[in-house]
Amino acid sequence: MNAPAPTPQAVLIDPALRPALLRGVRVRHDDVRGVWALLAPERVLKLDPIAAAVLAELDGIRTFGEITATLAAKYDAPEAQIAADASRLILSLADRIMVELRP
Repeated sequence: MNAPAPTPQAVLIDPALRPALLRGVRVRHDDVRGVWALLAPERVLKLDPIAAAVLAELDGIRTFGEITATLAAKYDAPEAQIAADASRLILSLADRIMVELRP
């Protein structure tokens, strides 16, 4: 009998941090193609609707905890799941130097 594979533990962003897009990074809708895109100097990332919704909330003022609570209420989804998914997205963009996590 095989044991189920362990699921990786999600790395969550501290709820008190304030995520923000870095200067020169913007979320824009491409009306011609009908998709959302993250624009940065010399880079463009096509966004799915979930990523676009998360990034639209990043203002550098509200905390990560406030953002995940807002998204959970807006989409009637479990806040823990939104926090895990949003953490993965934001941390991957922080690694690409497109998002910063402010105290």
